[in-house]
Amino acid sequence: MVSKSETDLVADLPAHRSRLERLGHIDDDACRRFTRIVEFAGRKWNASILLAGVRGARRFSEYRGTVDGISDRLLAARLRELEVGGLIERHVRPTTPVTITYTPSAAGIQLVEALQPLVEWDVAHGESSARDAG
Repeated sequence: MVSKSETDLVADLPAHRSRLERLGHIDDDACRRFTRIVEFAGRKWNASILLAGVRGARRFSEYRGTVDGISDRLLAARLRELEVGGLIERHVRPTTPVTITYTPSAAGIQLVEALQPLVEWDVAHGESSARDAG
């Protein structure tokens, strides 16, 4: 069965092909940057950690409780990587004991926003794409 959106796509195939052709003419430098950020954002747990932060997680234990299945060691490593990448900010307050919080940076929030169209795509195509990939 062909959905309405697939029918619309087929009907507008010349415009779609033209758009894909324009997208295919990305220079090599931009292509490498695109590949790097897609691989970084798609690395297991990174997007989940950023989303947890956007949803309000601040303490390590809150991230651990929100990101299902991640180990403490891997969460600590990913938080460090996201911090080095400028997507998470680490705040240390000199209390007893020391209080450490993690918040998404402006760039981290922008990345979550940039990933939102992928979520919308999955809502529209997820069942069929999961079936095709599996």
